[in-house]
Amino acid sequence: MTRALVLFMLAISCVWCEPVHLIFDTDVGNDIDDALALAVLHALADRGEVDLLAVTVSKDNPWSAAYVDAVNIFYGRPHLPIGLVRHGKTPRPGRFVRPVAEQFPFDLDLDHIPAATEVLRRTLSAQPDRSVVIVSVGFLTNLACLLDEPGGMELVRRKVRLYVMMGGNFASGKPEYNFYTDPGATARVLRDWPTPLVATGYEVGEAVLYPATSIEHDFGWTPHHPVAEAYRRFAKMPYDRPTWDLTAVLYAVRPERGYFNVSPPGTITFHKDHTTTFEPGPGGRHRYLSVSREQKARLAEAFALLASSPR
Repeated sequence: MTRALVLFMLAISCVWCEPVHLIFDTDVGNDIDDALALAVLHALADRGEVDLLAVTVSKDNPWSAAYVDAVNIFYGRPHLPIGLVRHGKTPRPGRFVRPVAEQFPFDLDLDHIPAATEVLRRTLSAQPDRSVVIVSVGFLTNLACLLDEPGGMELVRRKVRLYVMMGGNFASGKPEYNFYTDPGATARVLRDWPTPLVATGYEVGEAVLYPATSIEHDFGWTPHHPVAEAYRRFAKMPYDRPTWDLTAVLYAVRPERGYFNVSPPGTITFHKDHTTTFEPGPGGRHRYLSVSREQKARLAEAFALLASSPR
């Protein structure tokens, strides 16, 4: 058994009765799957499967952070640390974060939101060694900045056991939004991230659609839900939407449930034309996910049940 395989098995292994200690990094506001992924995380936390440590935002708009705070409060977790990117790539508010945040209580002072790197450092430093799973479902800006901080690389190496990212395209190789929006950050993280890394590409989330019927029927346990409201505001109903970000969250928490196929170890490379390639090799720290027809059906059901789960 190679050293890379041993590290990977340790990274994904479950400690029974021990929740996954997880940091969620999101560009919520650019698309709606981030909001659904956050709902799934809260449902898994309610089930005792996740200890949600913090949420950092890679979309440079304070209303994105306000929306996250509103969702956290709605699910009964008002004190979760939230950090916001500095000098991010997408400052516009998007279609739903401000109007939905204004419908629900939130406590953030929008003029004094902590920097994402500060929240990442503080949160990681407080955790046991090799205990934290980081999930990113947006640009890699915050994580690249963390690596660039004095001592940041060593902090990640010591505290993080697994990094799961939504990004890249491992089917067609075409440029993918999360990777090409901040290409410098993408190249830095893929080149230098020091722990096992699993990517779920564009093609995986594209293959599993979140059904509009779930928004229309499964959230009726409450008159107003910040995720269902966001879904309705994002686009004209009814519409089904790819589950890109949900795939990263579910794999990070339930890696051994058979929802996904996992590639052999290798190396993901991000090229100057913004395409992504994977080169298998026994010493590689990277892997990527794929899904079969049967797995697609299981995932669609799991996503709908978890995202709409009553708090």
